[in-house]
Amino acid sequence: MEGLEQWKDRLEQLKSQLEPWKNQLEKCLHEAIEYLNQVPPVQLYAAIAVLLISTLLLLSIRLFKHAKSNTVILTGLSGSGKTVLFYQLRDGSVHQGTITSMEPNESTIVLNSDSNKKRKSKPVHIVDFLPRAAGIVFVVDSLEFLPNCHLTSEYLYDILTKASVVKKKIPVLICCNKNDKVTAHTKEFIRKQMEKEIDKLRASRSAISAADISNDFTLGVPEESFTFSQCRNKVTVAESSGLTGEVGQVEQFIWECVKP
Repeated sequence: MEGLEQWKDRLEQLKSQLEPWKNQLEKCLHEAIEYLNQVPPVQLYAAIAVLLISTLLLLSIRLFKHAKSNTVILTGLSGSGKTVLFYQLRDGSVHQGTITSMEPNESTIVLNSDSNKKRKSKPVHIVDFLPRAAGIVFVVDSLEFLPNCHLTSEYLYDILTKASVVKKKIPVLICCNKNDKVTAHTKEFIRKQMEKEIDKLRASRSAISAADISNDFTLGVPEESFTFSQCRNKVTVAESSGLTGEVGQVEQFIWECVKP
C-alpha cells in the first residue's frame, strides 16, 4: 500500500509539472486558430499549395540525386578483346578466335560469378557505347600494346577530359586484357607508358590551343609529369583474360560501381 501511495504522489507531482506546458500549448493553439481565421481563404490555400509543391520538389531532387546508375561502359580500341570480355562477364562463355563486333554489345545482366555464388546482386547494364554511366571499363590489348600505345592513350585522354565523366567523377578501370599470353605486358608497364603518352598529349594539345575546344577539361597538374592519380575521377588498373575467365578484378570494379 505504501508503494501505491508513493506512485500516486509521483503522478500528482508530474501532473503539476506538466500543467504549465499544457496551458502554454493550449494558448499557442488558440492563437494559431485565431490567426488562421483572419487569413483570407485564397491566401491560405495558396500557402498550402506552395508548401506541398516545395515538399514534392525537394523529395524529387533527393530521389534523383541518390538514384545510382547501373550502367557500366565497356570500351577500348578494336581488337582489345571487348566482345570476349563482355560474354565472359555475362554468362561465363568462352569465345575462341578473333571476334569483331559490328553492332554495339548491350545486355542487362547479373554478373556470372554472382549467379554461381547465388549472391544477391544488382542487375548491371553493360554496354560498349557512352550513355550515362556508373563506371567505365577501358579495355587494353596487353599483347599488342606497344604498336597501339599512342592511339590507346589518345582514346583514353578523350574520355578522361569529357565533362560528363569529370563532373560526375565516373570511376575508370584500365583493364589490361589478354594477360594469359606469355608475351603480354604487365599492368604496371602499361600504366607507366600510358601516363607518359598522355603527358605528351597534354603538351601537344595545349600548344595547339590554349582553350582546347575538343575537350571540356584539362588533365593533370601544371608543370608536373602526368599520373592517373591526378585525375579528378578515380582511375585504377587491373589485369584480365576473357578467354581463360580471369575477370575477377573487372567484376569487383563493376560491383563497386553499381552497389546500392
